[in-house]
Order: sequence, then C-alpha cells, then structure tokens
Amino acid sequence: RQELKTAILFVIMLLVLIIPHEWGHMTVARWCGVKINEFSVGMGPLIFKKQKGDTQYSLRLLPLGGYCAMEGEEESIDSPTSYSGKSNPQKIAILLAGVTMNIIIAVIAVTISLCISGVVTNSLDSVVPGSPADKAGLQAGDTIIAINGERTGTWEKVVEGISASKEGEALDISYKRGSETGTVTVTPEYSEENGGYMIGIVAATTKDFLTCARLGPVTTWELNKSMIQGFMMLFSGHVSRNDIAGPVGLVKIVDTAADYGIAPYLMLLAIVSLNLAIFNLIPIPGLDGGKIFFILLKIISGGRINDDMEYKATVIGMIVLLTLFALITLNDVMNLFG
Repeated sequence: RQELKTAILFVIMLLVLIIPHEWGHMTVARWCGVKINEFSVGMGPLIFKKQKGDTQYSLRLLPLGGYCAMEGEEESIDSPTSYSGKSNPQKIAILLAGVTMNIIIAVIAVTISLCISGVVTNSLDSVVPGSPADKAGLQAGDTIIAINGERTGTWEKVVEGISASKEGEALDISYKRGSETGTVTVTPEYSEENGGYMIGIVAATTKDFLTCARLGPVTTWELNKSMIQGFMMLFSGHVSRNDIAGPVGLVKIVDTAADYGIAPYLMLLAIVSLNLAIFNLIPIPGLDGGKIFFILLKIISGGRINDDMEYKATVIGMIVLLTLFALITLNDVMNLFG
C-alpha cells in the first residue's frame, strides 16, 4: 500500500512539473502566432490522442517528460505560423515561458505548504518564566518590532537581532502590545543547550492566508538562492555523488517526504520545480537555456552561426544529457542498494 501511495505521489509530482511547463511554452507560442502540432504529456508509446483544431493532444506511456511540438521548431519553415519565422524576442519569450511556469508552481506549492504547516511570526506565543525576557516585562502576545533600532518584521530578523548580541551586551527591544508600543532592555543569557545567547521567548505561528501568500514568494526566493548555490557547488566539484539524485532517487525522497504529510511533500515539489527551472536555463544545447544561448550567439555573430551548426550542437548536447541521465540513474540504483 505504501509503495502504491509513493508511486501515485511521484507521478502526480511529475505531471505537476511537466504539464504547466509545456503549457507555458504552448500558451506564449500561440500568443506569438505559432502553430502547435502536438502537446504531449509523457514520452514513448502513444496511449491516447485527441485532435483539437491544429493541435494533437497526446498521452504517452512514460510520465518522465512531455513536449510542445511547434511548427518550425526543429527546422526552418517559411511560414507566418512557424517558430522559425518569429522574431528573436518572441522566440526567447516562448522559451522562457516554461521556466516561468516552474517558478510559479514553486511559489504556489510553497504558499500552500505554509498555509498547512503555519509560519513563525515576530509575535510571541510564550515567554519562559524567569528568563531575561520575562524579567524585562515582555509578555505572550507581544510583537517584536525592532531590536536596537533595526526593524524585525519576521521571526528570522528577531533571531538575527538576538544572535548579533555580544557577550553581556544589552538589547533594546521594541514591542507592540495591543495598540500600545514600548521598549525594554534585555540582556541575553548564554544557553549551553542551544549553544548561543537566548532571551527566553517562543514564536507564535499563523496560518493566515495573506501572511502565507506574502511569505510564499520570499521563501521561494530563499530556496532558489540555495538551489543556485547547490548548482555552483556541483559544477565546482564540492558536491558528493551521493548528494545527487535522479528519478529513482527522487522516488525514495518522495516516499520519505510523504510520511511527514502533505506540507513537506509540497515543499519538496517546490524544490524540484526550482531545480528544473534552473537546470533548464543552463546553456547546454537541447535545453531551453541552450536555445536561448544560440539565439544570442546568432545576434552577436551577425548570422555567422547558422541553423546547421545549432542542429549539430543540439545533437551533441542531447547525447551529453542522455549520458548524464544514465549516469545519475545508475548512481541512484547504486545508492538504493547501498
């Protein structure tokens, strides 16, 4: 039963990542007047198809990808409805649409996850009896609005403000209590258990939609910065092969996340969606980033880079990507069996 649940959640994740990505390409392409020959969910043998207008909508056996086949995408076609006949800004907009959808999916997933699990705020749920905060007069329900004059709109800012305290240094903490505001002086005490200076306060959490919606993009941006740092570490050789996961490894991660509930699963979905967006922007021929790179090369070179050169580079790029995919899958299997 657990295996079936994991398989279903894994497939749902892939579909949520694939369909909006390709839908983004298709929507912007249509806005630019490009004919869409096929919109496919999945790869491999055809299971189901439906013709609607000029476009065939397909469902294929393997849910490991999908595609939006545009007229004139693979070869130059002299037609007002072909991708090859569009301007460079239009082509770039079409290519960026998929990545944009992945970012939007990440923001939505993070926001829903925050609404489910709740987010910590700069308001106090409780004050530890006898602690420096208690002695200074802070109470449950107070909202910390500033520390030493620095605004603290989030709990992270409160923690940063307290952590910045040097040994024995008193902090001027401004708070809001109801409609009143005030300032107290608090001297943090070192906690052996936590390995840092503490004042004895516990943050309140909220599931307020407006708060979560405001923090959703912020949290997504922080995740995105972590993803970019991870990719930089990967290319610089500072990441172990055991820290890299492909589809097989992702199944195991989904299984673990699902055990903790829907909120961690959605956060994982957001992380994978951001990974997909960043990876797609890498200028490797065959990826969206590679196509954008060649468009820019053609502009810079004044046309000396032609379609034939791009095609050959794309073939090489696809071979590299498939080899990389095979190696990562092999690495997943090796990790799976220890």
